[in-house]
Amino acid sequence: MKSKEKTTIDSELVKKLRTLAMTKQLNFLIGSGASAKSVGLMSNFEDDYTTGKTANDLLIERVQEVSRAIMKPTFGCDDDISENLKEYQDFLASVVNVLNLSNSRQTPKSANIFSTNYDLFIEKSIDELSLNAKFVFNDGARGYFKRTLDSSNYNQLVSYKGLNDNYISEIPSISLIKPHGSVNWYEEQELLFVCNEVVEQPMIVKPTGLEGQDTFMNNHFHEMLRVFQLELDKPQTVLFVIGFSFQDKHIGKMIRRALKNPEILVFVFCYTDADKQLYQKNLGLSVLPVNLEILTPKDFECSQVTKSVCAESGDEMFSFTLPNLTNILLGTTQEDI
Repeated sequence: MKSKEKTTIDSELVKKLRTLAMTKQLNFLIGSGASAKSVGLMSNFEDDYTTGKTANDLLIERVQEVSRAIMKPTFGCDDDISENLKEYQDFLASVVNVLNLSNSRQTPKSANIFSTNYDLFIEKSIDELSLNAKFVFNDGARGYFKRTLDSSNYNQLVSYKGLNDNYISEIPSISLIKPHGSVNWYEEQELLFVCNEVVEQPMIVKPTGLEGQDTFMNNHFHEMLRVFQLELDKPQTVLFVIGFSFQDKHIGKMIRRALKNPEILVFVFCYTDADKQLYQKNLGLSVLPVNLEILTPKDFECSQVTKSVCAESGDEMFSFTLPNLTNILLGTTQEDI
C-alpha cells in the first residue's frame, strides 16, 4: 500500500504533466511499445531459415498484416488489434481535448506526434476521430488523388473566421511525422507518395542497427528528422515519450542535443520500473539533466498504472502504457493551469 505522502507527490506530478500539456508547445514521441499488443516487438521475431526470411522481413509483414486488417470496413475480429486501435483512438481524443483547453494567445493549439512505427494505427484513429471532433490533421502530404509528402507542408495553422470577419478562432491541429517511414508510403521518380492503403514495397527504414545511416542517406527521412529537431529547438516546448526505449541511437543523439535547449522539458515514460536504467544507458547519459525526467510506474499511484499478474511467479506487475498516459491527459481541466 502506498503512503499518503506518495499520493500527494503523485497528484502533484499528474497536475504538472497536465499543466505542461496545455501551456507548452506539445510534442509526443511514440515507439514500438505502443503497438506491441498487436504487432509485437523486434525481439519477438527471429530469422526463418526455412523460408529465408529475416526477422526484419517478418516484422514488416506483420505490420502490413495488422495495418491491412484495420483498414477493412468489416474489421473487428482480432481482439488484440481492436484493443490496440482503441488505445490509439482514446489517446488522440485526449490530445484534442487538451488542445481545446489551451489558450491560443499563449501557445498554438497544435501538437506534433513523432512516430517511429510503420503501422497505420494513428492514421486510422484520426479517420474515426474526425467524424465527431473538430481538428485539423497534417501528415505532411498535399494533393488529392496522388498525395506527395513534403516537410514544407508542416507548421501550418488553420482558423475559423466569423461570417462578418469579426473573429478568428484557431482550430486544434495534429501533425504526424514518421521519420522511419510507413507501410502506405512508396517512392516514384524521387517523389514520396502517401496512399490510403498498404503498399507491397513500402518506403521505410528497416531496423538493421544502421537506421541513423539509412535515414541520413535518404533525403525524405532526413527531412522528417529535421522537422523533429526544429520542433524540439523551439522555446517553451514539452516532449512526452512513450513506448520508446532509445535503441535508435540517432534519435537518442537528437534528444541529447535538444536537451541543451533550456526551455524544453522531456518526460520519458518507462514500461516497467526496471527500464529506467536501460533507457538512461541507451540515451548515453551518466547524469540526467534537470530538464529530463524518466518516470516509472512507481512514480504514480496504482490507479494511474496498469496492473497485471506474472504468469510464471504469480507476482503483481505494474506497467505504464499508452492508455495510462491517455487517462492522465483526459483528466485535464482549466483548473490545472
